[in-house]
Amino acid sequence: MASLLPSSPSSCSTSSSSSLLYPRSFSRRFIHHYSRIPASHNTIRCEISKSLSGKPLVPIINDGVLPNFMQAGRMNNTVINGRLKIFSGTANSELSQEIARYMGLDLGMIKIKRFADGEIYVQLQESVRGCDVYLVQPTSPPANENLMELLVMIDACRRASAKNITAVIPYFGYARADRKTQGRESIAAKLVANLITEAGADRVLACDLHSGQSMGYFDIPVDHVYCQPVILDYLASKSICSNDLVVVSPDVGGVARARAFAKKLSDAPLAIVDKRRHGHNVAEVMNLIGDVKGKVAVMLDDMIDTAGTISKGAALLHEEGAREVYACCTHGVFSPPAIERLSSGLFQEVIVTNTIPLKEQHYFPQLTVLSVANLLGETIWRVHDDSSVSSIFT
Repeated sequence: MASLLPSSPSSCSTSSSSSLLYPRSFSRRFIHHYSRIPASHNTIRCEISKSLSGKPLVPIINDGVLPNFMQAGRMNNTVINGRLKIFSGTANSELSQEIARYMGLDLGMIKIKRFADGEIYVQLQESVRGCDVYLVQPTSPPANENLMELLVMIDACRRASAKNITAVIPYFGYARADRKTQGRESIAAKLVANLITEAGADRVLACDLHSGQSMGYFDIPVDHVYCQPVILDYLASKSICSNDLVVVSPDVGGVARARAFAKKLSDAPLAIVDKRRHGHNVAEVMNLIGDVKGKVAVMLDDMIDTAGTISKGAALLHEEGAREVYACCTHGVFSPPAIERLSSGLFQEVIVTNTIPLKEQHYFPQLTVLSVANLLGETIWRVHDDSSVSSIFT
């Protein structure tokens, strides 16, 4: 992939436009993404529109034009013959509606309810016989409820004679339990993969798995969607000099992810936060590897749960002289006390995607939410049309 081209030092100080040039293969007209910010926030200058839920959204790009290489095979008879159906669970219905809107389809009619004792009931309200069915349901909190709902939805489609069933899981829960680090531990990621497979799914489409080996836990094909293009596109729209950037991995385990991200940001330098974890959701920062003095630090992780790791890392970066700190992640889990930590003034901006729906109490002034609906919608088109998915990211 082409790198972001560094701007000259003079342009960094005088230009008011973005000083980061986005790679051609990820045209900024490709992905609709949005920032949920208060009306008083004025760092993004564009018209405010309304989302499907009525919440304020700020569209960064809104023309919906695709690069030429993404036009091939679109909207032909193979994709508009009624054989592609998208159903939404209750976990993230807004994202499902955005995906369907991008694809020019209506969400399938489905009835999902809970019995008095909490049991889940699912009934499809339309025929799916011989259809390619895509079920959009992240296993976000409450993880067990949403996972069980996904399994029952898959079973309903299988018993209704769907031709192919694809579980679209924007956030794959239990992904952190992907190996044994101590004796007598479970590998829950493999267990959940088995449950999804045995329920009747033919394929899984997941966003930014916690670790790549999780794909191997499934005995069915897995399309791994990387959401970095959405975040890169947004950062490219900001007036940040590429010479001032440094990408920071909040731990040693995320170095490969941060290195790939830094390469696309004009081959920016890389720094690593060395931490020692003493228990689940408990982290202690020890020291910093790399130079961040006077730099704009972009911390990258796959998820933010309690924000302990990333907030302690940000505090260390400020101690080491970082001018500004941005936090970027795909999955904003935001378990308490994440909001207090993220809104404490350590971060210039906290950038997440909408793979997990955020509640009103999760909003704070520094938060920016980018939509991955177009990215997932394009991936679904390509899977259905037997086209390459990996070419989206190259």
